[in-house]
Amino acid sequence: LYYSNLVMGANLMEAARLAKVGKVVNIGTACSYPGYIEGDLKEDDLWSGPCHASVVNYGLTKKMLAVQGLAYQRQYGLNSMHLILTNLYGPGDSYNPDRSHVVAALIRKWVEADLAKKPSIEVWGTGKPIREFIYVEDCADAIVLAAEKYNDAALPMNIGTGIGTSIRELVETINAVTGYKGKLDWNADKPDGALKKVLDVTRMKESLDGWVPPTDLKTGLTKTIAWYRANKAEADAKW
Repeated sequence: LYYSNLVMGANLMEAARLAKVGKVVNIGTACSYPGYIEGDLKEDDLWSGPCHASVVNYGLTKKMLAVQGLAYQRQYGLNSMHLILTNLYGPGDSYNPDRSHVVAALIRKWVEADLAKKPSIEVWGTGKPIREFIYVEDCADAIVLAAEKYNDAALPMNIGTGIGTSIRELVETINAVTGYKGKLDWNADKPDGALKKVLDVTRMKESLDGWVPPTDLKTGLTKTIAWYRANKAEADAKW
């Protein structure tokens, strides 16, 4: 995971420099932020401490893109930016259990339990950790807007909703949308990860002329679950 992401990002930006592209939009991740600070994550916090131990191998490789972008701007004049994305979800995601992230993993578990009429579903952790989720189409719009309007390699920019949702709230919303009627068994012996990971999106709003993601979580989950039900075989086979 570490090697693939590090080399992929570094090679891509080097190729962009050699090809003299007009602008590079690097896609970072909230995993790059320190994993043990309180409050919403501001861009100035990026180097305030180590990544959470559970994501350090991935988060650090994306943080290096911000360093490379700034170095290449100073030495070669490459116009680049570094966008830090929160958790994405939506149609087209990976629903493979070995690769999927929290929303896709939960959606698959709930849809399959509903189809099989299972009496209960085990949910890992306590449900207390707070995360932030952005619908994939909203995020795509934000990336395009940033490519058009933002030009500061020295200042990374968060892309997200700025709205925190507990894992318990996420589970309850998915449960309501799918219509599952069974019991939920929370396994508190399983790890929770970082307690809170929500982005401060002040810079995004200021730089993108007040733009905010228009799709609320329930609406986005409803669209995503409907897509997954209609394309389950294809979605499950995607790596």
